[in-house]
Amino acid sequence: MKIFNTLTRKKEELKTITEGELKMYACGPTVYNFIHIGNSRPLCVFDVMRRYMEYRGYKVNFVQNFTDIDDKIIKRANEEGKTYREIADTYIEEFWTDAKGLNVREATTHPKATENIDEIISIIETLVEKGYAYQVDSDVYFSPSHFNEYGKLSHQPLEELEAGARIMVGEVKREPMDFALWKGAKPGEPYWESPWGHGRPGWHIECSAMVRRYLGETIDIHCGGQDLIFPHHENEIAQSECCNGKPFANYWMHNGYINVDNVKMSKSLGNFFTVRDVAEKYGYEPIRYLMISSHYRSPINYSVDIIEQCKASLTRLHTCRDSLDFELSNVTADTADSDDAIFEQLNKRVAQFCEAMDDDLNTADALASVFELVRDINTSVIGKNASKAAVEKSIEIFDELTGILGIVYNRQKKTLDEDIEAMIEARTSARKAKNWAEADRIRDELKAQGIILEDTPNGVKWHRE
Repeated sequence: MKIFNTLTRKKEELKTITEGELKMYACGPTVYNFIHIGNSRPLCVFDVMRRYMEYRGYKVNFVQNFTDIDDKIIKRANEEGKTYREIADTYIEEFWTDAKGLNVREATTHPKATENIDEIISIIETLVEKGYAYQVDSDVYFSPSHFNEYGKLSHQPLEELEAGARIMVGEVKREPMDFALWKGAKPGEPYWESPWGHGRPGWHIECSAMVRRYLGETIDIHCGGQDLIFPHHENEIAQSECCNGKPFANYWMHNGYINVDNVKMSKSLGNFFTVRDVAEKYGYEPIRYLMISSHYRSPINYSVDIIEQCKASLTRLHTCRDSLDFELSNVTADTADSDDAIFEQLNKRVAQFCEAMDDDLNTADALASVFELVRDINTSVIGKNASKAAVEKSIEIFDELTGILGIVYNRQKKTLDEDIEAMIEARTSARKAKNWAEADRIRDELKAQGIILEDTPNGVKWHRE
């Protein structure tokens, strides 16, 4: 498999530190509000990466954190008269509601910043001892100017980065690019004991601590949104490599931005949508479909028209899967002469799918191969008196590929009221008796109730309009 490495700006063959194992870290949410649709993209994309690597036989150790102490969390807690912990716990639960709705699997570990204070302090102590960080009152700052490779992820020299840096009111750092590892507590703020006094960790240091504790000093893949390249991921590299004396992550994967109606999503523009907002109108599955419908490094545009198109595409996939269930329940032959040709075509789609995924996780082309699979199934299996073996193999491949992408998961068992079932039976009897007028009358009556019938060689199928 080849992936585009942000660090080198080129596609590279993925070679893991330990053969057959993958250590992967993704930056998780700051839990002070519901996640927005921009947050859902890395959730879905890197969930697919994890699923695919497991499909290819890797043992994946996937860590995704929760930032559960932060200025925004404290601000929200003060506004609502609650503790920071109540706010964090509330929105962690809301995160799980949305993540499960999007069919995002739990990571191997979901650590919280506040559960790793000792590890954070240990790293900061090492950085101070080595001369990369310094204390001012109860604050501790890291000096990027002491790390010769600073800027290697964002591909900007330190001099250019310094040009746009500022020292904010209340900061006492030596240089504009210096960033906080530890923040002294202001009156009324939550705090932890440390060698530098009461305080709490800075944002960047928590990820370095959790990577080291749960995955080790060097990992295979670090991933996240493109907006995190600088300063967050740049700062993670600096503090981790200065502390440990080893490369931090061998590969960096970053997903592109999401626009709304071709305009960057922003609260000030009024085009800001949470996952919950969109899911209440359209369901979660179309959101997931949208997030994987383009290559992960490309920007995505969200609009009502596009989400409706996603729903229509999913309907086609669900219809195919439901039709396969119908075929299986009505199949008459275990095998057939056509099986070999069908199996060859199915395996061709699997190879096509894997070729796309091996090319920098190209979910767009992989999804195209799934629709070609659907076309093949509709042409050779559905309504064609296919054998049980052919139907079962079609189901196996369909579920395998859609399962890797994490779609077609909201399948509802289709049931009918007894009186509707009786009407369908009556129509079948009328057709057998060649009473076409009565059969047509029943069909039209059912259609008026939203039940559409389809006559197939294996019996009558129905779906709701």
